Amino acid sequence: MKNLTYLLIFLFSFNFVLAQQKKLPEGFVYLKEQIPDIKLDIRYAGNNNFIGKPVNSYNKPTAILTEEAATALQKAQKDLMAEGYCFKIFDAYRPQTAVNHFIEWARKPEDTLTKQRFYPEVAKKDLFQLGYIATKSGHSRGSTVDLTIIDAQNGEELDMGSGYDFFGDISHHSTNKITKEQRANRSLLKRIMIKNGFRPYPEEWWHYTLRNEPFPETYFDFPVQ
Repeated sequence: MKNLTYLLIFLFSFNFVLAQQKKLPEGFVYLKEQIPDIKLDIRYAGNNNFIGKPVNSYNKPTAILTEEAATALQKAQKDLMAEGYCFKIFDAYRPQTAVNHFIEWARKPEDTLTKQRFYPEVAKKDLFQLGYIATKSGHSRGSTVDLTIIDAQNGEELDMGSGYDFFGDISHHSTNKITKEQRANRSLLKRIMIKNGFRPYPEEWWHYTLRNEPFPETYFDFPVQ
């Protein structure tokens, strides 16, 4: 009987801890729960990013958005699936602590481990001036998402002409450095996102923000977990 009591206490405590870890601020949801068939590739939770290591406060490779942004993205995913495609998410809500990590990294000129892949033509000291790194990010308001399109059957990414988080002109919507096919792929993403209430960011083909975001002046700092 005593052992059973201890077991019940343990299970209750374990479930309580899980519930606490999963609890989000009011108005936020886990994107995978809202859109089960969406694909996640949360770069800042691992080493495949411009810092080259996991970013502070990305404790799990999961995606979080405001309820409004998630609902709009769910509609966009439905439109995309009708054309045989699916979204892949690179980043969604981003804690301010993570933004601070970017700032700390940008102020270390000797750390150029990822330069060749992510910013080969840009001096690291110019990343702030050129707007690639900032002290605040729209992602921290919870209604901005970084994403691309994949084939729904084989999971292959459509060719967008540059990789995610590539710092350079080729990532801009207005670039003339991409092929006709690459431009068509970007246009597909842009068309679907704009139709469902998102606005593009001119310098990054992957970056979209909900037009009527619910927290336009609030920058959150709860961890991604």
